[in-house]
Amino acid sequence: MSIGIWQIAIVVILVVLLFGRGKISSLMGDVAKGIKSFKKGMASDITDDTEPKNLSDENKDSENKN
Repeated sequence: MSIGIWQIAIVVILVVLLFGRGKISSLMGDVAKGIKSFKKGMASDITDDTEPKNLSDENKDSENKN
């Protein structure tokens, strides 16, 4: 048994009737915002890690201040 066009159409019609077009579009907008936020967060993590951290320079500075 495979899913046909008519079964998909009936499911889509039921979903639209239950939730309404406005709620579905706002839900999809929220999903898109979440994906964009996730991608932005992943991109910022990668740029933070590419900068090398030199801990020995920081230790020398703190020793010179004492």
